[in-house]
This record gives sequence, structure tokens and C-alpha cells, in this order.
Amino acid sequence: MAELTIREAQDTIDRWIKEIGVRYFSELTNLAQLVEEVGELARIMSRTYGDQSFKEIEQGQSIADELADVLFVVICLANQTGVDLNQALQKNLEKKTDRDRDRHRNNEKLT
Repeated sequence: MAELTIREAQDTIDRWIKEIGVRYFSELTNLAQLVEEVGELARIMSRTYGDQSFKEIEQGQSIADELADVLFVVICLANQTGVDLNQALQKNLEKKTDRDRDRHRNNEKLT
């Protein structure tokens, strides 16, 4: 499978929703879905890198798959609300760069 740009991912998911998913869930339902998917990711992360162990039924779950689920719902929400994620991410990185240019370098906790 070829790599997708953010724009291509937004377009691909929009087509998938219309052809296979029938229609987008409401924005509030998708927000709830996002919270659910982040929770599933948190569960795997806490068991992989934290102190908890996996339950037998949790074996085989992957961080990659859960991250993809989170990304899918984020892209759905962006499509529904008219957000160009490529543009939004670029602006967000500019904001972070301006705001944090020296902050992290000067944080003694990170050295």
C-alpha cells in the first residue's frame, strides 16, 4: 500500500465512509468514539509500558492498530467539521515552535 499524505488520508476516509460506512456518525458520537479509542490505546500502553499485565483476552492487541483507530476518528471529525488537517498541523507546529523555541532546551528536567 502506498503512503498517504494527510490530504489523501482525509479523502480516502471520506470515500470509505460514503461507500462502506453509509454516512458519518454525528460529531458528538464520533467524539465519544474518539474517547473510547484513546481509552483502548491507554489500556495497551499501560500494560505494555506500565505495571499492569495483559488479560488473556487482550493478547494480540496492538499499539499500531489502536493508534490507527484514533487517527481514523480524528480524520472523520476533521472531515465533518471542514478542517484541513495538513494546514491545521502546519499552523500548530508553527505555534509550538514560536512558543516553545527555547522552553524545552532550558528545561533542566530534560537534560
